[in-house]
Amino acid sequence: MAKVSINLATGSIQKEEIIVGIDLGTTNSLVAFINPDKNPQVINDTGKGVLVPSVVHFGPAGEITVGNEAREYLVTDPQNTVFSVKRLLGRSYHDIENYKDFFSYKVIDDDSESLVKIKVGDKFYTPIELSSLILKELKARAEHALKTPVNRAVITVPAYFNDSQRQATRDAGKLAGLDVLRIVNEPTAASLAYGIGLNPEETKTIAVYDLGGGTFDVSILQIQNGIFEVLATNGNTFLGGDDFDSAIVDYWIEKNQLNKADIIADNKLAQKLRLKAEEAKRAFAYQSLVNDKIGDIWCTLDRNTFEQLILGKVQETITCCQNALKDAKIEVGQIDEVIMVGGSTRTALVKKMVAEFFGRPVHDEVNPDEVVALGAAIQADVLAGNRSDILLLDVTPLSLGIETMGGLMDVIIPRNSKVPTKAGRQYTTSIDGQVNMKIAVYQGERDLIKENRKLAEFDLKGIPSMPAGFPKVDINFLLNADGILKIQAIELRSGVKQEVEVKPTYGITDDQVEQMLLDSITHAKDDVSQRMLIEARVEGEQMVKQVEGFLRKNSDFVSIAEIADTTKYIDKLNAALTSGDKDAIHKAIDELNEFTRPFAERLMDQAISHAMKGKSIE
Repeated sequence: MAKVSINLATGSIQKEEIIVGIDLGTTNSLVAFINPDKNPQVINDTGKGVLVPSVVHFGPAGEITVGNEAREYLVTDPQNTVFSVKRLLGRSYHDIENYKDFFSYKVIDDDSESLVKIKVGDKFYTPIELSSLILKELKARAEHALKTPVNRAVITVPAYFNDSQRQATRDAGKLAGLDVLRIVNEPTAASLAYGIGLNPEETKTIAVYDLGGGTFDVSILQIQNGIFEVLATNGNTFLGGDDFDSAIVDYWIEKNQLNKADIIADNKLAQKLRLKAEEAKRAFAYQSLVNDKIGDIWCTLDRNTFEQLILGKVQETITCCQNALKDAKIEVGQIDEVIMVGGSTRTALVKKMVAEFFGRPVHDEVNPDEVVALGAAIQADVLAGNRSDILLLDVTPLSLGIETMGGLMDVIIPRNSKVPTKAGRQYTTSIDGQVNMKIAVYQGERDLIKENRKLAEFDLKGIPSMPAGFPKVDINFLLNADGILKIQAIELRSGVKQEVEVKPTYGITDDQVEQMLLDSITHAKDDVSQRMLIEARVEGEQMVKQVEGFLRKNSDFVSIAEIADTTKYIDKLNAALTSGDKDAIHKAIDELNEFTRPFAERLMDQAISHAMKGKSIE
């Protein structure tokens, strides 16, 4: 007996499972699908609105709130409320060092290249886990609105996201119970929403200007034969509509002769002023004067003054556009279309200055908050094979990657990548004096290599003997149109090189591929838990080695009492490593790091003072 799916929301028979398009945003996220009329449509579930704030709150009993309700805790319980997690995806501690004051929650800093972790209470979370909670909320809202299971999605990312940030987004989707069919660049999705790039005969160069609440970026794309190429991106990840609100608040503080420090200290008043500023900014779309009051504070502003206040910020975005054109090596006159994305592009001055700079009218017909999600839904429809007018290029059926420490698989070419393709990552040694590196290549969707299919294994021999972390080994995967995978490993300092070729799909049936994909979703939660435990253990073991090595080399600079106390922290970390509790391991790493940090700083000060002795600074 054949099963027939009926979509209860529309009453129509569903030929295929719905694939949704998701815009996972820094400030807000949303989900869209293709409706029965074959048009993209955003989902507004239970009247909460289309936009789901990208905010997660952790309650005292471990209860998790996501979205609209979580946003209210930004003022009342900031240390347990996580926002802007997209900024942390695939980032190391060093990447965000200069911006750590921006976050009200604790971002763990262990002075390493490891990916960031966020501490809430006694628990440690990765940005992947936190993003997965937002995606889970979007999935639940879509399922509730459409009255049908939603298991497959296309997720958008900024064009400048690197490989590690894209993989982190895929992992977050998998953890949320979604089969992520494709990661699509946000400007590409916005173009698709306007129908640009759907005609294979079309050749166009376009600019996508994306100004959100907290971030700005501009992308220059070239579209040829339905293929989108990113020529250049530019922007500022800490510039957006929030800056317009701040400028208004600062103006009101000055006009009312208030002390800014007092306002910042009064969290609730600061939030009220910020919300009133946001209200005023939006009101200028249909009126030229705002005259309001909060307590004794007059909140008066006219549109001309508002435009003077934000002129500098808008000019910064125009400078970014100039730089992007320069990097793309094209003239402003060569841009065929300009697309506006992000809620802050509703501001009249922004539209005016962007149109003047590019010398042409801008596209803002589609809601700028929704345009990326709508385009993602169109891309999802393409992948579902529902658009006969678009040619689907051959794609890789399963992810390809290599084994890393602890028996984990590091994906180099994600599944559904277009063929032919090339991708690579850089690795280093984990042991001092290591001269050989084993490279094992796997195919599959699971986090642990033992659950995946081994394709090849070879040794890169003759790496110069150096301390751990010094050699730089580039591993490149080249997958040609015939499905032949060439793996190349090269140590950059010495030029030592090794290559091997394999055919990934040899001897594997469609049913086996389908089963491997199904298993990856079914076991996603367990896989991620195991991966995080293994990564915590590897990080902990390396920390122990580093600290023990530091004490051996610098025993003259550390007191006997300090050595004894450090040994206690090392013993505590070693005990945690055998516990199977990743939070206990991270806590012990954090404590050992905090205790030993002053030694390292003291040693650095002494080294500098010794080096500078007898030298004058002019």
